[in-house]
Amino acid sequence: MGFAHPFLVLADVRTWARGFLEVFIEVYILLIIAYILSSWVRAGYSPTFARVVRFLHDTCDPYLRLFRRVIPPIGPLDVSPILAIVVLGVIRQLIERYL
Repeated sequence: MGFAHPFLVLADVRTWARGFLEVFIEVYILLIIAYILSSWVRAGYSPTFARVVRFLHDTCDPYLRLFRRVIPPIGPLDVSPILAIVVLGVIRQLIERYL
């Protein structure tokens, strides 16, 4: 049984890492969109919906806080999720180009 060439193993790890990062970014963008949509809906008395909203806040707020420091909410309009999604899109393009 022969061993794989080190460059082939490195290329395989690189492909795996690229795929992982691309999927991670896509899922995180979807979580931010769900976070935005959940802010438009009242939770009511549904404990399940309240848990989902809590999960979205716990997952998205730390990242969005970075952008809220730069661009605070303009009245009732919070544009930090838009900027956060744009930055994730730029990171995804950089990964596609350089990784």
